[in-house]
Amino acid sequence: MILIKSWAEAEPDAYQIRKTVFIEEQAVPEEMELDLYDAQAQHALLYQNSQCIGTARLVVQSDGAGKIGRMAVLSPYRRQGFGGQLLGALIGFGKSQGIARFVLNAQMVAIPFYEKLGFQAHGPVYDEAGIPHRSMMLVLNPTAP
Repeated sequence: MILIKSWAEAEPDAYQIRKTVFIEEQAVPEEMELDLYDAQAQHALLYQNSQCIGTARLVVQSDGAGKIGRMAVLSPYRRQGFGGQLLGALIGFGKSQGIARFVLNAQMVAIPFYEKLGFQAHGPVYDEAGIPHRSMMLVLNPTAP
């Protein structure tokens, strides 16, 4: 089950997932993990048997694009399709809000995952929190008027 929640509702579960994946597993500095966008974002939380096992967020940027970020699934549940479910839920939610273009900053190791879901990489590789990343974009119905 995937629920879309505000940060006020999502924080306990979302932060625990992000702490485990980003801070503990990937050594992202704790002070970099929370930011001002959390309060603006809609957060997707993936539950299995009432346990939260994954999270991601969607922030509407000033140019109208939906920026997907802080996507994380607990280690025992990876490579089982849960990440795709989270991403699909956020894209579906964004589409219902009129968003047609989605962007994200992908860790280099995750680019094939996002490409399978229609995202295209662009621009150079850059460092974010000591991890190589590349920008990616998905445009829905790019040929529609």
